[in-house]
Amino acid sequence: MVDIHQLIAFCLMSLLLSAIPGPSVLFVVGRALAHGRGTALASVLGNALGGYVLVVAVALGVGSVVARSVLLFDAIKLAGAAYLIFLGAKALLASWRNRAVPTAPTAPSPGGGLGGSIRAGFVVGVTNPKSVVFLTAVLPQFVDREAGHVGGQMLVLGLAGALLQLLSDGIWGLTASTARAWLSRSPRRTALIGGTGGLAMIGLGAAVAVTGRAD
Repeated sequence: MVDIHQLIAFCLMSLLLSAIPGPSVLFVVGRALAHGRGTALASVLGNALGGYVLVVAVALGVGSVVARSVLLFDAIKLAGAAYLIFLGAKALLASWRNRAVPTAPTAPSPGGGLGGSIRAGFVVGVTNPKSVVFLTAVLPQFVDREAGHVGGQMLVLGLAGALLQLLSDGIWGLTASTARAWLSRSPRRTALIGGTGGLAMIGLGAAVAVTGRAD
């Protein structure tokens, strides 16, 4: 059974961290600018699901393996960075096409559909090795070992954190997509905004690729 005080403390910490613009927020904002509200919210859901898979990995002890292995950490990091750059390049290509063949001013560019957007968010969430390292270091601090069921406590705590991330990232996604709709007064401006979102994802992918381990 999770201690209620520990759960509240973990939720407060998760809420503060998720509210600060980081890789997850930048990814969601980039998707919102590039493709619109539906894609952004689906990406938020996929990202949260991917993040919770990391919680499960930590609860099962896999997280400590990733945290200790430089090779595995770098492999996962580079895979996630490459995927972010791929998504950004697709958004840039779509924006260039929209400039060549203008569409309705507020029409969102295709982002792979609902299922594709959820999968994209999932891949980005699950290929974030820094989240594994962070969860491996932090989750045990909020577990009551005397109560037993340590893995189960981690799963409950991680679920609470994932739900808060879902809420926080969803707000960022809605805000960015609303700004996109408001700024999109012409087809060319719509394409420019989409390109900005693509560049944001490419930049994020490059930053993830060159960022090393905290240790």
